[in-house]
Amino acid sequence: MRLDKFLAETGVGSRKEAKQLLKKNLVTVNDEIVKDGKTQIDEKQDIIKFAGEELTYQKYYYYLLHKPQGVISATEDKWDQTVIDLLKDEDYREDIFPVGRLDKDTEGLLLLTNDGQLAHQLLSPKKHVDKEYFAIIQGIVTEEDIRHFAAGFALTDKEQVKPSELIIESVDETNEQSEIRLTIQEGKFHQVKRMFEAVDKKVVYLKRLRMGSLWLDEELILGEYRTLTEEELEKLKLNR
Repeated sequence: MRLDKFLAETGVGSRKEAKQLLKKNLVTVNDEIVKDGKTQIDEKQDIIKFAGEELTYQKYYYYLLHKPQGVISATEDKWDQTVIDLLKDEDYREDIFPVGRLDKDTEGLLLLTNDGQLAHQLLSPKKHVDKEYFAIIQGIVTEEDIRHFAAGFALTDKEQVKPSELIIESVDETNEQSEIRLTIQEGKFHQVKRMFEAVDKKVVYLKRLRMGSLWLDEELILGEYRTLTEEELEKLKLNR
């Protein structure tokens, strides 16, 4: 790997900034000052230091985010705050992206990573990865709805959705609201909202709880995130 790329990927700065730091004699490779960013290094064997501090190379990063409402699932946007904007400066990397999308007004679990292969496996329709949601529905959800969802059906625009598991948690008949859990294996545009619209009901609150084996950490407040544990990461990879 080129030294300037290594410095950029370990968070020292952009490649352009790394070149300026090299000129200031701030970088050593195996205790020798190196000024040329094109220098090839072995990121696993060589000891690279910046201002005397040893740098550790990490190829992939995995963050579990508790996404709040009002933030969009994108890497950048001209108008709205994105989930990437929630990362601290020391955790930000240009190649990190959200795995899948949550609507702007949807809360809950979102995985941020730069591991494209894992993201593809989690999002591929062929892998049948469960996505579990909690929702508050305007309307009384019935046993008939459960059977309807379990069979799979066509949305109002005739697009077909696969069978899903709908569980009624509580029903408030006075206010005509229901609390439910829904597990789907697809990721169609506004899918959960459109599924309930197809049975003449409306989603008024939506939160993703799980994606595959990865559960939302309820100790994270809205907008907070943490690194995946080794156990969580291993389970995700086993489920691929």
